[in-house]
Amino acid sequence: MKWIPLGQKADYFGITGSVLCIIHCLLTPILAMSSTFIRHDALWAGYLSMDYVFIGINVLAVFSATRHETTKGIKIALWSFLSLFATALLLEEVNEIFEYVAYAASVGLVVSHLRNIRYCRLHHTARTRTAVS
Repeated sequence: MKWIPLGQKADYFGITGSVLCIIHCLLTPILAMSSTFIRHDALWAGYLSMDYVFIGINVLAVFSATRHETTKGIKIALWSFLSLFATALLLEEVNEIFEYVAYAASVGLVVSHLRNIRYCRLHHTARTRTAVS
């Protein structure tokens, strides 16, 4: 089995992490109100601590995606949305507005990763055309 470095798939990894975080955040209130899942303190604490896993996934994805060729604007967007995302997740217990900020930042990460994928494809195609000519 060949190992594929994260750098080649960092944007897809970041999109997956952000979408899973949105799903996790949307399901948490439903599980809290309608499930016996909350009765198992260890499981519930583990489920809630997944926020740190999502922060870690997105840090790795943004770091890997911005290490190589991309525009300065995309780099700024990715790091800004990541900072906002991490801050909002860490502060969501302080005020419920941070929960919505985390949703928005997660969507911003997805959009920024999609723009980076598009940029890389267009830039790679243009580079290939000039190399062939």
